[in-house]
Amino acid sequence: MALLLLLFLANILTISKGTCEAGIIKQIHLLRPRSGAGGDFIPGLSCLSWRLAVETNNIIGWKTVPEECEEYVGHYMLGKQYRKDSRAVAKEAFLYAQSLKLAGDGRDIWIFDIDETTLSNSPYYAQHGFGAEPYNATLFDEWVMEGAAPALPESLLLYNKLLSLGIKVVFLTGRQESQRNTTASNLKNVGYHTWDKLILKEPSKYSGKTAVFYKSNERKMLEKKGYRIIGNIGDQWSDLLGTNTGNRTFKLPDPMYYIS
Repeated sequence: MALLLLLFLANILTISKGTCEAGIIKQIHLLRPRSGAGGDFIPGLSCLSWRLAVETNNIIGWKTVPEECEEYVGHYMLGKQYRKDSRAVAKEAFLYAQSLKLAGDGRDIWIFDIDETTLSNSPYYAQHGFGAEPYNATLFDEWVMEGAAPALPESLLLYNKLLSLGIKVVFLTGRQESQRNTTASNLKNVGYHTWDKLILKEPSKYSGKTAVFYKSNERKMLEKKGYRIIGNIGDQWSDLLGTNTGNRTFKLPDPMYYIS
């Protein structure tokens, strides 16, 4: 796993020799999985089946990736399949957006989550068991404050395509208000240059509340201000459930952690 991490970190600093749409040439997750990403059976547990149940919200409330699946999840996140799965979601989201007849009054918005949606924290999780280690808020916040998270290329491409259609972007994240400046700089540095709103969580307002409650309430306030949520994309079901979810939601893959 140490060798895998070293190769990963070297690759995310490399500019891809190929070209892709919209001039997005910085790539992440370039490693090829050695094994496990195809669903190799582990005695007593199929990690591919576990991931499917997680992504379909059939397994809920879990705290960590099963120890037996740490390597499998690592190979998935750093391999081709994660990128392919993300690409399939982003492609469908754009096809939907392209089919819409917009009002043209600047009130049509698309909501993006941030962590594991627009920004990838794989460099952090590669050093912390790909979700197999218990979540450590202090260590993760330190990583966030470095402002070094790369973009998820498929989401960045979708973001640019939505802007070209005249759709405004709103970022709605569980990150704390105290992390606003770092988060804004990180987004801009990796290619997310403009947005209508960047909404971060105010601890005094949402202490003890679930992510579903927090995001539902913030979306409700957006609609009260006259915005129309035509699309909503995130890696957690808590990004997409609750109220005022928008006309259509899109779930990106993330088998590393669960947020209620």
